[in-house]
Amino acid sequence: MIGEMAMGGGSARIAPVAEETGEVSRSRTESKTQQEFVIIVSETEPPRNEQDSWLPITESRKGNTSTVAFHLICSGIGVQPLLLPVAFSYLGWSGGILCLSVVFWWQLYTIWLLLNLHESASGIRYSRFLHLSTVAFGNKLGKLVAIFPTMYLSTGTCVLYIISGGNIMDQLHHALCGDDQLECEAKALKLSEWFLVFICSATLTALFFTNLNKLYRVSLIGSVTAVAYCSLLWVLSVSKGQLAHVSGDYSTMEVKPTDTGDRIQNVLNGIGIIALAFRGHNLVLEIQGTLPTSPTQPSRKPMWRGVTISYLLIAMCMYPLAMVGHWAYGSKVIVDGGILGAFTKFHQNHTSKYITGAIYFIILINYLCAFQIYAMPVFDKFEHIYTSKKNQPCPRWLRSAIKVSFGGLTYFVAMAFPFLPSLGALLGSIALPLTLVYPCFMWVAIKKPLPLSKMWCLNISVGSLGVVLSLMLFSAALSSLIVNGLDANFFKPRAFSLCQLIN
Repeated sequence: MIGEMAMGGGSARIAPVAEETGEVSRSRTESKTQQEFVIIVSETEPPRNEQDSWLPITESRKGNTSTVAFHLICSGIGVQPLLLPVAFSYLGWSGGILCLSVVFWWQLYTIWLLLNLHESASGIRYSRFLHLSTVAFGNKLGKLVAIFPTMYLSTGTCVLYIISGGNIMDQLHHALCGDDQLECEAKALKLSEWFLVFICSATLTALFFTNLNKLYRVSLIGSVTAVAYCSLLWVLSVSKGQLAHVSGDYSTMEVKPTDTGDRIQNVLNGIGIIALAFRGHNLVLEIQGTLPTSPTQPSRKPMWRGVTISYLLIAMCMYPLAMVGHWAYGSKVIVDGGILGAFTKFHQNHTSKYITGAIYFIILINYLCAFQIYAMPVFDKFEHIYTSKKNQPCPRWLRSAIKVSFGGLTYFVAMAFPFLPSLGALLGSIALPLTLVYPCFMWVAIKKPLPLSKMWCLNISVGSLGVVLSLMLFSAALSSLIVNGLDANFFKPRAFSLCQLIN
């Protein structure tokens, strides 16, 4: 008997596999009736829930390994990796490399768990992190633990891109002005106006792409620019050479740790920077939802190939960025806001303004592209509400209105809370379990491995360690916030430095 279709929840059932072959003909002769029948299993993807075909994430399932890799690279490299040299200054060479490697393999393992949970044994596809969370932990608890992290990582990241993108536009303007800084200041837009330019550009781009799969062109550009600016920063830093009197320990820090508590705080800051540098787990299931599936070709196979390719490139960006930044600038990157701030401060006067401008421009394009993929789950959520009530797809005008409204909302938040990056470490520690913890407990809850078996012990241990790490980083971020205070400049955006993410 061929499996039935599941209705509701934005999921679809896949017909159970009769055999490993594509189209199977089986005949059976019964002793009395001599009845013969044929069971056919198609290699193509079976019909899916009608609502799935209306929503932006699952509207098109024509993705492949390449599009998956583009989405993952675009969403996996952002602002935070520029701070990796800061983490190395806190942790030292051995500690930095060890922590970076452990977290890299840790989050890669949790991605593997998620993509294998995407299709259940009964054939249901979980194409949204929140849906998988409710299945694993129950409706109330699943929503409680997943709604804030997923919405923060979508909406909050978009707001951070507006703030960072506006600052990058301002720096690009000043970099291209050259020596006429006074005239440049007179003609420069206010930071709030740069925010508006950024969000208008991002919203206009979003209007041209109706679903996540079609967004692969934007993700391709975002992937190329991400790899380009990471490579440019570490290559140019190598070409400029190591700064004089650079040390990898605390001896060159302007604010030296005076006691054990300060040293512990610095170590936790370093671990936190590395842990928060890897992101995008709230998009993994959504990206896999763009892939076709069939009994003989489940979506996890091309998805894992895309993950392998993308994270190989991400590693090739992050490791050189962290190690070269630490070698070239030492602990001076701490007060200068990461490798970008250090390069600008120490080498801008000796570097062509067009090269510096090109770096800012490439980063800006990357931010505009990454904004699109992080905004897509929000668009999908709003359209899900409409389609659930009206039982019909969103009209084009409503889709456009949702995107324009979201752009206006994020712009308002960026204007009202321009100090939001200062809360990045605190909020990031709350969202960190989504990357390092939840997938492990989801596996145990859904797959139900035997207690004390290898997979049970591994996931319980890794998930519990992730809970402890998240609590430690939250405590460190809160303590730092209490000690240093918060400059809550409501509705008064000022120039933003990456070092605000760690202070």
